[in-house]
Amino acid sequence: MSEQPSSHASHEHATGRTVQHYIDERPNWPDGTPVPVTPMTTMQWRIWSLAAAGKFFEGLVVFMTGVALPLIANEFGLGALEHGVVGAASLAGILVGALLLGGLADQFGRKLMFIVEMVLFIIFLVLLSLAPSYAWLVVFLFGIGLALGCDYPTAHLIISESIPTTARGRLVLGAFAFQAVGALVGTAVGYVVLTLDPDVTAWRWMYASAIIPGAIVLAGRFFVTESAPWLFARGRHRDAERETARLLLRKPAYPKKVVLAAPHPHTAAEAENSGWMALFTSKNRRATILASVPWFLQDLSTYGIGIFTPTILAATLGHDSGNARNVAEIIQNDIAAAEGAAMIDVLLIVGIIFAVLLADRVGRIPLQILGFIGCAAGLLIASFSAYYDGAMGTALIFIGFMLFNFMTNLGPNAQTYLLAGEVFPTAIRGKGAGFAAAFAKIGAVLTAFGFPILLSAIGQQALLYGLVAMSLLGAAVTWWFRIETTGVSLDDVGKHGHHSHTAPTVPATERGTVEL
Repeated sequence: MSEQPSSHASHEHATGRTVQHYIDERPNWPDGTPVPVTPMTTMQWRIWSLAAAGKFFEGLVVFMTGVALPLIANEFGLGALEHGVVGAASLAGILVGALLLGGLADQFGRKLMFIVEMVLFIIFLVLLSLAPSYAWLVVFLFGIGLALGCDYPTAHLIISESIPTTARGRLVLGAFAFQAVGALVGTAVGYVVLTLDPDVTAWRWMYASAIIPGAIVLAGRFFVTESAPWLFARGRHRDAERETARLLLRKPAYPKKVVLAAPHPHTAAEAENSGWMALFTSKNRRATILASVPWFLQDLSTYGIGIFTPTILAATLGHDSGNARNVAEIIQNDIAAAEGAAMIDVLLIVGIIFAVLLADRVGRIPLQILGFIGCAAGLLIASFSAYYDGAMGTALIFIGFMLFNFMTNLGPNAQTYLLAGEVFPTAIRGKGAGFAAAFAKIGAVLTAFGFPILLSAIGQQALLYGLVAMSLLGAAVTWWFRIETTGVSLDDVGKHGHHSHTAPTVPATERGTVEL
């Protein structure tokens, strides 16, 4: 079937349009009926897949640490305090990386930081696998966190600023889903390495396994387009037109030519006022609270449960490595806990699949609220295990944690990430998303550092009760400061961040026509 573009879109070239209008453009069938979805280009899929790989590495490294911790503790003779520092090191790096490096994406561009973060990741991964001491181990884990932190805003922006509005939710979350895939693979890699090399130094091979895949992803990132909306917001209109044309290269070609509209006066004003304090102006304060506070509350639970699931399961199943008599027993206990953690982590993937399917249909805010309430229910069920011994207690832990993992990835773990990259204007989107991720990671660091200490001080049940309260508070804050971005063009979110929106449509006269 031949495909010939018609010569019908002269109107758009006379007036010029925004980058997002060109990205959202749909072809028509010969009878004038528009194609129901905007076809994605090869470049758009390349950007998406390379961003998804970054989220995969985050899940891999952070959750593999849960399996590696007992071995690291044995090799370096760590106590409860050092144990907490190791668990918190990469999360502290993510906090700093998201805030400082992620914010640089507004200054130097999305693409440059997309490359820089992967260079840092590989360098520190090599160093970590060779760490000679506890102190250097902490430094290298922090360095890996820096790279992963930069990825939080950068990966989101490089996807969301390059894809159709109608697909933004499911594609950003589809990439984010690879964090859950990475979590499962990280736990599985830990299990396989321990099985093949039952030695206390096996954790080094766990981290080294990501070096070559990381190098492949780094090479691919050199060949993506720069974000055209970012170029336009910086006043680089010719560059924005060129990169939009590269991004939307198709056969048959449409659009035939990219002519961007003259910038609105508010665009120049936003570019001038794009410092960190812009996040706290009356226009952007609501967005900053919505993006940051629920994510902080969510990370308190998700990272605590995620990192220490193997530890909690080992204790629940009667395989507490703290009581192990020798190294062989530590490794055997770690393998048993990794098996249980892998079963629970599967629900992370199921949850994110539902989030991908529902985000553009149900909306971000309802899913985030429902998810927080579901997380509270799961943690409450797990807390009841304190009243039972044996199989019933174990079953309650498993059911509670599985419900928690499903609901967190359906709701707050997915939606907080999605909203943080959508509710800010282009000029400060990197800073806004970076600040939200950094603020959230304060919660993750507090949890990773304090969880083992609190676990021994107040017990598992009291700790879970506290996390139930945090989840319910997350639902309340989400409702109070809600901004729904489902189906809304990023152009419009930036102009009216605190209002309700309906999805903008491109008039039929401005759609390119392609005979299919």
